Amino acid sequence: LRTMPSSWLLMMLLLQKMYQDKEEVVLWMNTVGPYHNRQETYKYFSLPFCVGSKKSISHYHETLGEALQGVELEFSGLDIKFKDDVMPATYCEIDLDKEKRDAFVYAIKNHYWYQMYIDDLPIWGIVGEADENGEDYYLWTYKKLEIGFNGNRIVDVNLTSEGKVKLVPNTKIQMSYSVKWKKSDVKFEDRFDKYLDPSFFQHRIHWFSIFNSFMMVIFLVGLVSMILMRTLRKDYARYSKEEEMDDMDRDLGDEYGWKQVHGDVFRPSSHPLIFSSLVGSGCQIFAVSLIVIIVAMIEDLYTERGSMLSTAIFVYAATSPVNGYFGGSLYARQGGRRWIKQMFIGAFLIPAMVCGTAFFINFIAIYYHASRAIPFGTMVAVCCICFFVILPLNLVGTILGRNLSGQPNFPCRVNAVPRPIPEKKWFMEPAVIVCLGGILPFGSIFIEMYFIFTSFWAYKIYYVYGFMMLVLVILCIVTVCVTIVCTYFLLNAEDYRWQWTSFLSAASTAIYVYMYSFYYYFFKTKMYGLFQTSFYFGYMAVFSTALGIMCGAIGYMGTSAFVRKIYTNVKID
Repeated sequence: LRTMPSSWLLMMLLLQKMYQDKEEVVLWMNTVGPYHNRQETYKYFSLPFCVGSKKSISHYHETLGEALQGVELEFSGLDIKFKDDVMPATYCEIDLDKEKRDAFVYAIKNHYWYQMYIDDLPIWGIVGEADENGEDYYLWTYKKLEIGFNGNRIVDVNLTSEGKVKLVPNTKIQMSYSVKWKKSDVKFEDRFDKYLDPSFFQHRIHWFSIFNSFMMVIFLVGLVSMILMRTLRKDYARYSKEEEMDDMDRDLGDEYGWKQVHGDVFRPSSHPLIFSSLVGSGCQIFAVSLIVIIVAMIEDLYTERGSMLSTAIFVYAATSPVNGYFGGSLYARQGGRRWIKQMFIGAFLIPAMVCGTAFFINFIAIYYHASRAIPFGTMVAVCCICFFVILPLNLVGTILGRNLSGQPNFPCRVNAVPRPIPEKKWFMEPAVIVCLGGILPFGSIFIEMYFIFTSFWAYKIYYVYGFMMLVLVILCIVTVCVTIVCTYFLLNAEDYRWQWTSFLSAASTAIYVYMYSFYYYFFKTKMYGLFQTSFYFGYMAVFSTALGIMCGAIGYMGTSAFVRKIYTNVKID
């Protein structure tokens, strides 16, 4: 196979997709919903469709990822057997009263599509259509299935909707289907290729955006390594010359620059508990993003329903020690004493944000009877993961971090009394630096944001994870370079409040991403309604915040290494 599964579970799933002649093939009915509101979905049988006569089926197990994504598989009742053609046949009859007709008319007016699955291959069909005047409405009543097989495996499924019937109250509508089996040359491991869109994801503008971001990286790295390092060498030379002066000359000389704040630069940040929790959470989000992208590149996670979300949840829980280690060690270095409180905040910061947003949207989904409503059992499962997996692993990481790297081994002694911060020009104020710091990181990823948004909010399957990995690396480099430059100018202005400034200047990327999401919603989609609007902006806020926390942690970690390096190389009395 092109991608070898890494677990026995995936191997068993592959083995289950091998059929014998005349063996039962299940057609699962998933969801139905408006075409322009992809995330607004309902159970297929929430519309008054009828069910086939067949009752005996294989048992279906729902995964955590499927439950969270609103997958609602229900048996269609159609009798389908492997390699056994079915001639056009009626499988059920709809007694169309006024209430049922109104339901179908509403669905047709809102361009409802439905989704089905055969052997984990998705199939889409449209409910019906209206005439040109919008007065008469028609329901598609005939499902024509063509299933391709290669050996004893299903490799292709196509649906053709026919049998247009006018919706007239108090009539009976017969629903029919047929199945045609045909031999196919498509390999089993390539059967999802037909759902991919290479012309969209590998368009020249995608390649151009990667090239443009790469050139930005070269420019910024050159700025930091040449201009900044050259400036630092001049600073070192000037400070060395000052060391050779006597006290009288030094007093008469100009005292300015980043060396003057050496006694305050390693002073603990304000609100160290929140700060260390944010940095720890950002490091964990980065680890999760890196691991999930690598797994997606190897395993092709898009071929299994909910596998991407399930993998992300598992990886997030497993990487909890990363959060505890970096957050706990940073809090200890800053002299924090309430380390248990810090551990709890660090462990539950991201889960509380995600679950809080999800539960809020869940109330709206329940009101609309949408399939996106999270079942109570799934809520309990997520809470159990938080309390019995994430929290203990975060505790382990915190203890390791405090013991292995929790000592404040700063190269400079911290003064007992803080140095007053002199007045400086308006563009050197931390607030201005924070607002401007996220522009370049956002500029390096905003094209990729379009492709990611389109794959999630429209009918595209994102599969170019190599691009995503490259963009993640570019984002990290650009973020570190920008925050180092911003911090250098801030310290040169004798302002030692660099910890929060470096974090927030990198995290401000999230503000620009969220602003872009508004543009995407109003100009690139045709979404409407309370449910879809709240769903979109709620989860885009979660995505943007998580991205901001990750960028902030990356920016702070890179800047911290830079600050430690420059003050280590300066002779301090």
